Amino acid sequence: MVLDRLLAVHSDAVLSTHAQHGDATALVDPGKLLAVLEFLRDDDASRFELLVDLCAVDYAAREPRFEVVYHLYSVSLNHRLRIKAGVAESSCEIASACSLWPAANWLEREVWDLYGIRFIGHPDLRRLLLDESFEGHPLRKDFPKRGRDAGGTADGGAAGD
Repeated sequence: MVLDRLLAVHSDAVLSTHAQHGDATALVDPGKLLAVLEFLRDDDASRFELLVDLCAVDYAAREPRFEVVYHLYSVSLNHRLRIKAGVAESSCEIASACSLWPAANWLEREVWDLYGIRFIGHPDLRRLLLDESFEGHPLRKDFPKRGRDAGGTADGGAAGD
């Protein structure tokens, strides 16, 4: 099992694991994320050649506020793994996976654009979906529901207006 192999080699980096209904997940120390991802890509028992998706979750009421989630797939071994790493609101940054999977480039740009999580080492971190002049990150839970007006301030209109 992939989680057993990961725990055997990187027990110091794995904070918790669970597996339900065929979905294996590991929460890892964000400072050791790149080492874990590189191991999972290169290890003969893992061979996660494909980064299927990379996304973020905003847990506004807890710390770390954000989680970056990596969905990995091994084409050759036909197994999947989800890796999660917490990102504190105060630093709001994590290492880029672009050096491991080129597909991470646009996925990290999307997360930066919508959540404001900075990927250290990214080759070209800039907005992907929104205009460069857009202020804020609209998928954050504290982003105003009605958006911002032309002056960049929160629209204080009542709901339903």
